[in-house]
Amino acid sequence: MQDTPPLKSRFAVLYGNLLRYPARLRLDPVSGAALFTLVAMLLFAFITPLFFENVNAMGHESFAPPGPQHPMGTDDLGRDVFARFAYGARSSLSVGILAAFTSSIIGISLGAVAGFSQGVVDIVLMRISELFQVIPRFFLALLVIAIFGSHLIFIILTIGLLGWPEVARITRAEFLTLREREYVMAAHAVGQSTRSIIFGEILPNAMPPLIVAMTMQVSSAILLEAGLSFLGLGDPSNPSWGLMLNEAQQFLTRAWWMAVFPGLGILLTVAALNIFGDHLTDVLNPRLRGGR
Repeated sequence: MQDTPPLKSRFAVLYGNLLRYPARLRLDPVSGAALFTLVAMLLFAFITPLFFENVNAMGHESFAPPGPQHPMGTDDLGRDVFARFAYGARSSLSVGILAAFTSSIIGISLGAVAGFSQGVVDIVLMRISELFQVIPRFFLALLVIAIFGSHLIFIILTIGLLGWPEVARITRAEFLTLREREYVMAAHAVGQSTRSIIFGEILPNAMPPLIVAMTMQVSSAILLEAGLSFLGLGDPSNPSWGLMLNEAQQFLTRAWWMAVFPGLGILLTVAALNIFGDHLTDVLNPRLRGGR
């Protein structure tokens, strides 16, 4: 097998790919649409709520259908669904991004230790990750939050702590492969420290599949938070798309807009993340690009 190029060469290739990226997107309109959706949703989620002072303010028009005054209608308490949708986007995306960041930091750290150390350390860490994966993550999160509470910070930490095994296994696999490369052997031979080898030689070259895994972690965390909130285990003080679905389920025939808009928010965001994650696999992993 051809050896992985040196780090500087990999960065040069990556820089070249970034320069050609706009042209590549024009040839892949589906991925371009997914990226546009993600950017638009992020801007909407973190800018639009600034224009609403009190998202829980009750109005006099309950179940008002979508119209000029209320673009997404109102709910059973007269609250503006558009305002709650905007706050829900911010909550759901914040949970997804921060939980994915937490699980990625833990997974990369433990996976790197396992893949580089091997031996007993590797075996113990992988058995622990398998233990986490045996129990469905949703039911484990359900149990933990039901016992310890549903504050937004705790939800983020719970989802993040339950999502690290997938990232750890990918990191370990990359480290097991890269640690045998010639440039890593050469770094050992010239006396580079273990820390320098891990952070300077192996980890940067392992990042392409890890970036894709992080993208998938965001969509998984959004779905998990939506499921918990739909079951009434979300943070009631922070409107989220899942909480909006929970509130809408008893009014489906009377006020369809209460469920349709947050449902579309979840669908579009998760679909865009998955499509863009698959696109990143082609862009960042040249070994797979030739087969597509």
